[in-house]
Amino acid sequence: MSPAQWGNPNGIKCVKETLPVLNYTKPLDLNHDMRMYDLVAKVAKNMKNVPVSLIDITRMSDYRKDAHTSLYSIRQGKLLTPEQKADPQKYADCIHWCLPGVPDVWNQILYTRILSKSSPPSTHPSLPPQ
Repeated sequence: MSPAQWGNPNGIKCVKETLPVLNYTKPLDLNHDMRMYDLVAKVAKNMKNVPVSLIDITRMSDYRKDAHTSLYSIRQGKLLTPEQKADPQKYADCIHWCLPGVPDVWNQILYTRILSKSSPPSTHPSLPPQ
């Protein structure tokens, strides 16, 4: 990921990002291959024997530039050395997500989706009795 894609052209990958993208007025262009998304959506729609739902979390996740492991990552089972941390262009991990944060939200969305599919609205376990 490039800092320019998040509106921070002077940044170094995802290093020292402490806030999500705020007040962005247009969709982010992070070069996602939407053909892959379209293919997955088509396969999910055509699955007849197994019910499959597709929950698109891509755009929501794109805005969380602050949620990557950055230099606080592990390579080949070891923490980065001070020398590696000094070279964020090469060693910053801006692909994986750290906890707590984005994966927690994904889990909450999935949990809500599962509950909404398995319970009638009036008896939903998370709602107070009426």
